Amino acid sequence: MKTKRLGKSAIYVSDICMGTMTFGAQADEKMSFAILDRCFEAGVNFYDTAENYPVPPKIEWAGRTEEIFGRWLKTKDRDAIIVATKVCGPSHGWIKGSQRAGMTALDRHNITRALEASLTRLGTDYVDLYQTHWPDHGTDYDETMEVLDELIRAGKVRIIGCSNETSWGLTKSVTVSEKLGVARYQTIQNNYSLNNRRFEDELKQACLQEGVSLIPYSPLGGGVLSGKYNDGARPAGARFTNYLEIGGRQAAMAQRYVNDKSLAATKRYQTIADQAGMPLITLATAWSKQHDFVASTIVGATHIDQVDEILAAADVTLGTDILAEIDKVSKEILYPMG
Repeated sequence: MKTKRLGKSAIYVSDICMGTMTFGAQADEKMSFAILDRCFEAGVNFYDTAENYPVPPKIEWAGRTEEIFGRWLKTKDRDAIIVATKVCGPSHGWIKGSQRAGMTALDRHNITRALEASLTRLGTDYVDLYQTHWPDHGTDYDETMEVLDELIRAGKVRIIGCSNETSWGLTKSVTVSEKLGVARYQTIQNNYSLNNRRFEDELKQACLQEGVSLIPYSPLGGGVLSGKYNDGARPAGARFTNYLEIGGRQAAMAQRYVNDKSLAATKRYQTIADQAGMPLITLATAWSKQHDFVASTIVGATHIDQVDEILAAADVTLGTDILAEIDKVSKEILYPMG
C-alpha cells in the first residue's frame, strides 16, 4: 500500500482510506469489524468517520458509527491508525445534523462540544484529522479557524480539513488562516469519481496552488460504478434503493447519482474495465487515487465480500491508453451527476 502526505503536514497515509458511514446502519458491528480488520491487514492505516454517521442521519443513530469504530480502535496500536472525523456544518440548510438536537453550526460552541463528544465515543484523546463536514458560509471564518487552531494547540487535533467545500470557501479559509497566523486546512474531502469530475473545474487548481490534498469520497459514484443499478435494477438493501423509498431529500440525492446519464457512462466504463481485465470497482478506485492532487481515496463497504475488489486497486496503475478512453467518455457524457 503506497502512502502520500496530507497537504503540507507531517502525516502520511495509505492511498486508500476506509470510510465508515454505513457502520451501525447497513453494516452491523460484527461486519464493520470484519471490514476494518481486512483493510488493516492489507495495509490501510487511514480511516474516516463523522459525528453525523451513520447515514442517512437520524437522531437515534447519532454517534453510533464513532462508537463502533472506537471499540475497534481499542484492538489496535493507536499510533498505527490515522483517525479522521468531522463536525457537522449548519443545520439550517439542505442537511440537518443528527447531533445537538439538530442545532449544529461551525461556531466555537459547536466545534468544541462536537470534538469532546467524538473523542469520548472514539475512546482516544486526539484525532489525527478533524474536518468540517459541510461549510457554514454564514459564520465568520475567523471564528471557525481560530477555534480549530486552539484544538490543535491543545493537542486534541493534529491537523484540520474541510469537506464539501467550494473554491471560494477553501481559498477564503486559507486567506483567513494566513491573516490570523493560525492553522490552515490541509485537506478537502469532496465528491469525486468517474461520474462526477466537477472538482477538476476549479478546486483542483486551488488545491495544487495552495498545497491542499483532496481525499475524495464516493469514488464508486455511490455504488453506481459497481454496475448494480444498471438496466433499472434496484437491489434490495442498496443505499439508493432505500433512499428512493424514503423520499424527500434522500430521493433527490438518489436521483442525482442514479439517472440516465450516470448509468450510460457506467456502461461505457464497464466496457473499458472489461477490456483491461479488471472489475469496474477496481478501475474506478485506481483512477481516483492516481491524480496528483489526491492524497487518499475514501472507499466504503457494507459487506466484507465487497472489500477485495476495492483493495486490489492498491496495486493498479492505469496506462495512458485506458486514461484516454476514460477521458473520451467524460467528454461525450458531460457531468452525469449534474
